[in-house]
Amino acid sequence: MSIDPQTAQAPLGITPSQTIGPFFAYALTPRAYGGSELATGTVAAEGVAGERIRIVGTVYDGDGAPVGDAMLETWQADAQGRYNAAGNAGFTGFGRIEATAEGTFQIETIRPGPVAAPDGTMQAPHLSLSVFARGLLTRLTTRIYFEGEAANAADPVLALVPAERRHTLIATSQPDGSFRFDVHLQGENETVFFAS
Repeated sequence: MSIDPQTAQAPLGITPSQTIGPFFAYALTPRAYGGSELATGTVAAEGVAGERIRIVGTVYDGDGAPVGDAMLETWQADAQGRYNAAGNAGFTGFGRIEATAEGTFQIETIRPGPVAAPDGTMQAPHLSLSVFARGLLTRLTTRIYFEGEAANAADPVLALVPAERRHTLIATSQPDGSFRFDVHLQGENETVFFAS
């Protein structure tokens, strides 16, 4: 390490990472503290153009126990594959969802359309998902794709994931019409996470 001869001080280094919690989690999930439900899980209000869908799931830790204080954030395109689309009132593309005490969550939104990648190839409809939870040094980022979507076969990001691990990124169709997507933070069924 060099010292600046004029100030006789060492230069500032990189601030080390800290875990997300549980040191001071107050208001991270407002419902847990009797606050209003700011993190309702509704990404697209009623009346927004597109097929309405519901995604349900549970966040699990490395031991398979539910994580009851996790918070999730989603980001997605609208039904036409546009982000921040003007004229699509009630749709922001962003959602914040707090897990229940049992680790469950629910996302109410519209099915996103295909989105062009920077190189022009088309990405399959998906939601980007960030997970914040106790013990994590930083958020974890993944994607939610949809079972039965033909465009999954040509998605450039999904193609980077080994075939035997892709199922961890695909929400499965349920008998009630919803999709199920569980998040496994560690372990044998660990969800594939991407660098953010």
